[in-house]
Amino acid sequence: MFETITIETDARGVATLTLNRVEKHNAMSAQMLADLTDAAAQLGADEAVRVVVLTGAGKSFCAGGDLEWMRAQRDMDAPTRSAEAGKLAAMLGALNSLPKPLIGKVQGNAFGGGVGMASVCDVAIGVDSLKMGFTETRLGIIPATIGPYVIARMGEGPARRVFMSARLFGAAEAVDLGLLARSVAADELDAAVEAEVVPYLSCAPGAVAAAKALALELGGAASEAAVALSIKALAERWETEEAAEGIGAFFDKRKAAWMG
Repeated sequence: MFETITIETDARGVATLTLNRVEKHNAMSAQMLADLTDAAAQLGADEAVRVVVLTGAGKSFCAGGDLEWMRAQRDMDAPTRSAEAGKLAAMLGALNSLPKPLIGKVQGNAFGGGVGMASVCDVAIGVDSLKMGFTETRLGIIPATIGPYVIARMGEGPARRVFMSARLFGAAEAVDLGLLARSVAADELDAAVEAEVVPYLSCAPGAVAAAKALALELGGAASEAAVALSIKALAERWETEEAAEGIGAFFDKRKAAWMG
């Protein structure tokens, strides 16, 4: 049914949603955004599903945006770029508001949009060897559409430590920043995720959904205005000379003009 993801549900109602573009380090393409948005709707409506675990196949959780998708955006007009940014925002919003517990099993590196996906999980646990980073500014663009969810998860102060610098950081710092609840050795990841899953199986599913919706509302869920602002900010950034230089330099395999 899906091209870029898989869903497996066990007898308990625990659904594992796996990003499955191993050869691309699970980078997000337009098709993956559509698949994830549809999957969120499907899982949310399935009364047999009690908990959803989000993970990635292979060594990487998610490398961010697919570079060929980004190259294609470089040649789009502004309204079409806005529509593409809207697809990413819609996917994150669908996962964020999923009326089921969403447990992130971050088994490898996460960059850009991959950090955004970890941020919309109710709890995310990662391997202690992983790296994370908001790498967009190296390319002359910004981590815009993930911004409402990342800032909600980290808070403005911690976010400013890593949101603009494109600096890579490890699992321990990701825990300190609030992106991960905790980090564990690779051989302990399954057990750590299972420990998060099991308590929900003793809870009333409707009560869990209502409690999650209330938490989002009380915590200041990403507003339509904030999402619209993030889409506009990204679309405007794509129009700059820096974006053209950064994306062009990447594909030309050279340093961008601002790099020492």
